Amino acid sequence: MDLDAVAEWSRYVVSLAVFAYLAAWLAFCAEAGQRSRIRRALEAPAAAPAAELVGVGTGADSRPAAGSGGADAPARVPDGLTERADRTGRTGRALLVLATVVLAAGVVMRGVGTGRTPWGNMYEFSITGALVASVVFLVLARTVVGRAVAVWAVLLIFVTLGLAVTLLYVPPGPLVPALRSYWLVVHVGAAVVAFGLFTVSAVTSALQIVSERSAKRGRTTGFGASLPDSGTLDRLSYRLTAIAFPIWTFGPLILGAIWAEVSWGRYWGWDPKEVWALITWLAYAAYLHARATAGWKGSKASVVSLVGYGTVLFSYFGVNIFFNGLHSYGGL
Repeated sequence: MDLDAVAEWSRYVVSLAVFAYLAAWLAFCAEAGQRSRIRRALEAPAAAPAAELVGVGTGADSRPAAGSGGADAPARVPDGLTERADRTGRTGRALLVLATVVLAAGVVMRGVGTGRTPWGNMYEFSITGALVASVVFLVLARTVVGRAVAVWAVLLIFVTLGLAVTLLYVPPGPLVPALRSYWLVVHVGAAVVAFGLFTVSAVTSALQIVSERSAKRGRTTGFGASLPDSGTLDRLSYRLTAIAFPIWTFGPLILGAIWAEVSWGRYWGWDPKEVWALITWLAYAAYLHARATAGWKGSKASVVSLVGYGTVLFSYFGVNIFFNGLHSYGGL
């Protein structure tokens, strides 16, 4: 089998990963539903004995026996529900591992088939960025916060890959002259890693807002009440951004400027991609600065984080689609 065929077959492998992520998402949805039933059972008061409710019998013999129930008795979780939820969660994590391995194989096949790093266009950037996000989430998958983020993080990865294999796919081929450089590995590679981290951070920030608003309204049931404490989600989002931000600074900005000088004879030319990379950097710098100096936490900080992620998405999709510049070759 020639290398071009290997690169073409990578699309089918990535498509298999899409179905594996779908299966993992369904498993995480089922687990979330089961754990919601457990919470409702624990929060609901136990039913009083029938004899007490209808007033049958008098005297000492009419009182409920100890441990037989009553208004103040602890609620009972349906038999086997906790075990089923644990088993479903393990199934979801196993499917996520499988999906990640299959996606990694598809990314490697694309690289082998093209003889270069597989992030030279929007399709390749999408599948590689999704892989990074999936690996980041696998690290969190065994934690309580990870289980809460699971449904939405896996869904986002599934949608990203679905768009990649259907709308963004391009056949394997040589890179445009501007990308035929070792700078592609470090510059775009750093952007891919930062993109994956920003993605998981954005999902966590969105869930933090929901959790905080639910707590302020005193809700004990519903989606918001099922999430971890908003402070825990806030700290996780901050830590992910704190890791991604220096990577973005080093890769897209500093190394990008050096590569621009090597390729085009200038460090900065106000190209649309350069401008939006700078806007993304400023948005996340504002987020980190607000937390460090003004003490912003919770929903206010999460909104800024989501604005930053919006600039990342526009730099990824909008600039490539709506603007014509030196970076208009389909990559980041």
